[in-house]
Amino acid sequence: MRTIDIMKKLTGLTILLALLSCDRGEGTPDPIDEINTLTVSETQIPFFFEGGSATFEVGSEAGSWEIITDSAVKWITLSQLSGETGTSGIGITANRNNSIISRATTLLVMAADSSEQEIRITQEGALYRNFNTDPLDPDSTGMEHTAMEIAAQITAGWNAGNTLEAIGGETNWGNPQITQALIHLVKENGFNAVRLPCSWDQYTDQESGEISEAWMNRVKEVIQYCINEDVYVILNIHWDGGWLENNCTEDKVREVNAKQRALWQQIATHLRDFDEHLLFAGANEPNVDDRYEMNVLESYHQSFVDAVRSTGGKNSYRVLVVQGPSTDVEKTNNLMSSLPTDVAVDRMMAEIHYYTPYQFCLMGEDADWGKMFYYWGADYHSTTDPDRNCSWGEESGVDYLMGLMNTKFIAEGIPVILGEYCVAKRASLTGDALELHLASRAYYLEYVTRKARENGILPFYWDAGGMGNMGSALFNRNNNTVYDQRALDSVMAGIGK
Repeated sequence: MRTIDIMKKLTGLTILLALLSCDRGEGTPDPIDEINTLTVSETQIPFFFEGGSATFEVGSEAGSWEIITDSAVKWITLSQLSGETGTSGIGITANRNNSIISRATTLLVMAADSSEQEIRITQEGALYRNFNTDPLDPDSTGMEHTAMEIAAQITAGWNAGNTLEAIGGETNWGNPQITQALIHLVKENGFNAVRLPCSWDQYTDQESGEISEAWMNRVKEVIQYCINEDVYVILNIHWDGGWLENNCTEDKVREVNAKQRALWQQIATHLRDFDEHLLFAGANEPNVDDRYEMNVLESYHQSFVDAVRSTGGKNSYRVLVVQGPSTDVEKTNNLMSSLPTDVAVDRMMAEIHYYTPYQFCLMGEDADWGKMFYYWGADYHSTTDPDRNCSWGEESGVDYLMGLMNTKFIAEGIPVILGEYCVAKRASLTGDALELHLASRAYYLEYVTRKARENGILPFYWDAGGMGNMGSALFNRNNNTVYDQRALDSVMAGIGK
């Protein structure tokens, strides 16, 4: 470089420093104020592992601005990468993070003659890894029928209660293991659908979320027993320690949705080769009392549906069952405004349970708010034991509640599963009291079954296997014989058999 050029540069620098350091009079422009202002409304944007959307604003006095991103980062999408003078709203969407490792990237916002701005984007890792590692293309083979068409094929359903859902193991609540012979007995006596209440959490590694393969295979074996008898099967996640059912609250949304997704990805993948005779149900009796809790439950239902559908194959078309709040008829009528979004068309059912009145169906001892009822129905009241007669929830109540479900769902083309109903036998009664109780119990079972069918609702009797006082067994599972012929006949009379 020539000496004269160096001197020119030094002279210019000296003048600039002098201008910056001297006291300027009124009206003298400040060179710093002449730099164009560039602002961003957010400097940090965090995402949960589920992903989602957020917005931020870029404000610029420059003629144009742009956002520089790391080309290797594919998990975020921006609605625009450049703009002009003024304020611009930018949308940012993050994909679900299927890794348990958190991730981050930085957006660099730049404009001419302006200080660059940075926005740090972070996303936490998933609570469980992605178990949908081998999704298949949709396969409609053996999956041709809609939910309503399958509902038309189901006549009567039976619950293998207190067995696969038993905490501590399949036989831990007093029932033997389910066998092919038992399912044959059930089919032989008029039932062509079986509901399998099932526990999963106790067979799951609590850190990884992985279900024991041995348990998965056992459940698959029991389903195959049903398929061998040409019986429809509803498999659920039952109470399961209450991890979902007792946590329909906003503070548990992320945790429960993560587990719901992880478990159903595994269950659906392991069982996706079964045809349309297998239906999945996302929960059992989720405890919900208001609209806020219902919003949470709806997110759990959506996670269930999305997880199953994502595995592909026959699961792309499988009929799925979602539960009303507490599976209570009136709560369901008042709070359940819609079903989950589903990519499959007409492949969903709703579920309610019916133990009304509770004092007659399940109540085992008197309470300060009311006594047990022994006798149900207008023609079955006791004249000698009147305080044990039902004072509510009799025939007109059944008519009303079943009608609500018909109007809300059946009339709209949505099948309804009556997933549980029964009356515990009060075998401790004696003499005329016992006979009147058993007669009213038989009448209840026939009436509720018949009214469910008349309203298009599919009844599944709750058989928990108990054959003593307060038991509900239809079958003796120890020797595979009919145990309660009177109750069985009542259910079948309600079906029309």
